[in-house]
Amino acid sequence: MASRARDTKDEPRCSGGRFRYLGRPETDQVLGMAMNLLGGGLYDADRFEDALSVQEAELSMTRRLGASEESILATQSNIASTYQALGRIEEALNLYRDVYSAELKLFGRQNRQTLSSANNYAMTLLDLRRFEEAKKVLRKVTPVARRILGTEHELSLSLREDLSRATLDGESSAEEKRQALRMLEDVAGVMRRVLGPAHPDTLHAQEKLDGYRK
Repeated sequence: MASRARDTKDEPRCSGGRFRYLGRPETDQVLGMAMNLLGGGLYDADRFEDALSVQEAELSMTRRLGASEESILATQSNIASTYQALGRIEEALNLYRDVYSAELKLFGRQNRQTLSSANNYAMTLLDLRRFEEAKKVLRKVTPVARRILGTEHELSLSLREDLSRATLDGESSAEEKRQALRMLEDVAGVMRRVLGPAHPDTLHAQEKLDGYRK
């Protein structure tokens, strides 16, 4: 889950373990914003159990209030990230899959948010070493991301890196693995040029590439 830029003027504060805006009615938009900020702040502080408690309360509230499906899906995606941080990988996978499926219907396959959710889903499949399933997803969305976002966009590069890893780690032919290694070499090269050699994504891709070359 990406960290959020915050306006400290209206930021909620915790005092003595109590949340300052809890007394507000559920229909107050400030309460919803405060819960979202608090959940994100707790996540960024590695307080994942506390973050999950806030996020689940936020999800229940948004559902009761009849919030938009887009808003509900965003909260569910945050919960999936927290599940993953807590090591609850299967639960994260199921929720990422549900979010991706819903966004396909809501936004379509060429939407950036749908592509981002596909990436979350595929990366979790990789974490579980379910390489064939990951390849199936990535082969569908990677060409779309390159066409819609461009070949040098961070999401396009991430999807290509994941597809390379799924192919190299899974049951693939020798030729498929050679192609995947060339793809990963290209991804690492583009990342060095576009993101810089010290960027975490560049370092991660280079580390994976070095490992496959051994």
